[in-house]
Amino acid sequence: MTGAKILAICQSGGEFITKGDGALSYVGGEAHAVEIDREMALRDLLLEFCNMFNWESDPNAVTVKYFLPGNRRTLITVSNDKDLQRMVDFNVGSVTTDVYVSRKAESRAIVPNTAFADLLDLAASDGTPPGRELKRQKISDAWDNMITGVGQVFDDVKDFRDALHKYAISKGFTYKFVKSDGIRATAECTAANCTWRIHASKSSAKQKFVVRKLNDTHTCDGEIGKRGRRLANQRWVTGVIKEKMRDSPDYSPREIVNDFRRDYGINMNYYQAWRVRSFAKKELNNSDREESGHLLWFCQRIMETNRGSMATLEMAEDSTFQHLFVCFHASLHGFEHGCRPLLFLDGVSLKVSRQWKLLVATAFDGENDIFPVAFAVVEDESVDNWRWFLGQLKSVFAMSSAALTFVSNGQFGLDKAVSEVFEDSTHGRCLSHLIEDFKAELEESMAEEARTEMAEHLRAAAYAYREAEFRSAVENIRKISGDAADWVLDSKPELWSNAFFKGLRYDTMSSNAAEAFNTWITKAARKEPTVVQIVDLVRCKLMDTIYTRRESANSWTEILTPSMNQKLQQESVGAAALEVICSAGSVFEVNNAGGGGGETHTVNLVSWECSCRKWQVTGLPCVHALVVIERTGGCVYDYCSKFFKTECHRLIYSLSINPIPDVYRNSAALGLVPFSPRSGRLPGRPKVKPAELQKINKRLIRCSRCQEFGHNRVTCKAPV
Repeated sequence: MTGAKILAICQSGGEFITKGDGALSYVGGEAHAVEIDREMALRDLLLEFCNMFNWESDPNAVTVKYFLPGNRRTLITVSNDKDLQRMVDFNVGSVTTDVYVSRKAESRAIVPNTAFADLLDLAASDGTPPGRELKRQKISDAWDNMITGVGQVFDDVKDFRDALHKYAISKGFTYKFVKSDGIRATAECTAANCTWRIHASKSSAKQKFVVRKLNDTHTCDGEIGKRGRRLANQRWVTGVIKEKMRDSPDYSPREIVNDFRRDYGINMNYYQAWRVRSFAKKELNNSDREESGHLLWFCQRIMETNRGSMATLEMAEDSTFQHLFVCFHASLHGFEHGCRPLLFLDGVSLKVSRQWKLLVATAFDGENDIFPVAFAVVEDESVDNWRWFLGQLKSVFAMSSAALTFVSNGQFGLDKAVSEVFEDSTHGRCLSHLIEDFKAELEESMAEEARTEMAEHLRAAAYAYREAEFRSAVENIRKISGDAADWVLDSKPELWSNAFFKGLRYDTMSSNAAEAFNTWITKAARKEPTVVQIVDLVRCKLMDTIYTRRESANSWTEILTPSMNQKLQQESVGAAALEVICSAGSVFEVNNAGGGGGETHTVNLVSWECSCRKWQVTGLPCVHALVVIERTGGCVYDYCSKFFKTECHRLIYSLSINPIPDVYRNSAALGLVPFSPRSGRLPGRPKVKPAELQKINKRLIRCSRCQEFGHNRVTCKAPV
């Protein structure tokens, strides 16, 4: 046997599992090919293994094991040079030899494969071979507290069933439902004579699902653990993988194997992970196809139940979903008849959905509350999607001749897109985003007090009505940081400062539309919502908001809305200290009474202008105008913008959004024909299937003439 060699496949990092016939199988980890000579010293081989697997060079901490040919039940340990020579001698006739390498600190238990056979609906025994230690599952500790006791509240019966399922997996037992419907649910342990039992039912007061009774004591201790693994079945594992694939479509079988071993203590081989992943992918595709068909129906129903509304679903040439635009007639009517010609454009990243984005156009009512006018569901926030959204928005404003003012964060080419689609409009920048960008530019070493103070000066520069006030605010910033002041001057103040902005934004500098939409949807959608659910959640919230604000406005008795009336009262403070001098006709001069110094301002009642510029910017008379109006005996409300009056505010909410029946019925029940959703190509080079999945069992062809394999009678070249 001198000079004998074998080709060893050295594997490490995996786990041994026991099959139904008692044979051992090694899953997971990594493998390397090594040629082992019979004359090689064991220590040299162990050092090579340490280098190969990036371990510390301590050969005494490495163990090597292998199987004898034809025996997959007993592992043979290599502990000295003689054992190494025997391993070579026993396997010298084999093409390759499997060698299993590990460090002594990594002693791995042999886990029976029953849970995974059940997971894939394969026949296997539930028994654990004698002498084999069962490895403890690594279920999240939080699952131990999924069921806490009597009085625990769940949103609905489904929420309760999900929590009970995880709790049983964590505790290691199985259960069955004695009764389960939308009103009540009762479950008990499946073990004979076990006393564990839970009962929950719907609360009439809060419409929640409440645990009423719980006997949390098991009398089947001998069965605990083994039976609990059965709950980790194919359906449950598929559901876990499906939720993961929503965020990571390229979730690979190898990652599934590693994640389930680490997070749940579940061992599966590559093929099992690949198979369950295919189930999850199929369910996702079926769900998306149904959703796509549902969208067609939903758009039609929006326009049928809400006449004058617009719902545009656009698809690519291959009939895949691209984007959906929605504008309800009640919103359009409210904007055109009662809102300022001012629209804020926001891209909303939903907290409950990583798959979809919302593009929204919101206005403001007489109370300075946001009023959504139109929105769209898209896959991402891009310049093309924004240009498409603005084009749809322009089509619904076709009959409106009013010049619009848009405000946005200026990203994704919005400034250019707005000017291209709405040629006569003006475009400003949102103050909140400007301040965020400003803080990001400041040096990290700068004290927090200085950063906050400069941000306040920037806010003052934005609200400044005259250039002198703007310059003063910038100089206050320069006293702290010259670079910060230069950044402010280079940030195009004509887009965000009242002192230079050409459009009409009525002193409204920012919008909280993104937070509002996220609040609306997050409260109602606990998990990844579909496009139909997102749109309908917005519809329901709009419907409720319109009704609530209409009822509130009907109780108002003042000419101005409450908040604007309060602003006017605050503005009149200090009017007594001013003196009015009539200049000519409708033009007046306002000074401090008694010649106490201070600025002199000119007020024109015909053009609604004051030299302080506050009246022109805000739409409400400034203190100088209020003094003049009182002096001339005029009515102050006649000099306020109509958009702040109660009558105009009521017009915003005069129309209702109608309900849409059968929204959540499935596509099959509605008789819909689905189309395929968009399936974007993942970045990077496409992965090929592993070699083990590319193997195909081919039937060998036998020649009927010469009886040899590999050819047929026609191509036979054997002599006659």
